[in-house]
Amino acid sequence: MSGSVAPVGEPRFVRLGIRFSAPPERTYAAWADPENLHRWFPHEIRGSLAPGTRSELVWPDQSTWWEVEAAESGRRFVFRWPWLADDSYVTRVEVRLTAEGYGTRLALEDGPFDLSVPGVLDAYVKASAGWGEALAHLKGYLDYSVDLRR
Repeated sequence: MSGSVAPVGEPRFVRLGIRFSAPPERTYAAWADPENLHRWFPHEIRGSLAPGTRSELVWPDQSTWWEVEAAESGRRFVFRWPWLADDSYVTRVEVRLTAEGYGTRLALEDGPFDLSVPGVLDAYVKASAGWGEALAHLKGYLDYSVDLRR
């Protein structure tokens, strides 16, 4: 995986890249199909993952909503979701997929995180660690057919 950091004072983005052995269509389905998404990310999805819809993602210890903005099969999946407990701070996540050999290169961007807003620094740190872990789980699911979640 690779990442980058913004200069001090500018809004921050979590940017990660990873390569999968799975083709772009299968990698896309891992994000856009509830039957695939729940195998590596939340334990349950309530609602649709179609563009323009709001769904609830449920883990054993928390739940949150996300709104799908765009879904381009095999190429791109975009959604918005909240980071603060009162839903007052929302970021936009864009997942871009590119065919690379027989596999897929995934680029993820989540943000912006305005660190001057109370609570957003903690959200940024949580997003940085959380997306790294989530992409490792996705790799386990796509490349090895295992569930690495606890």
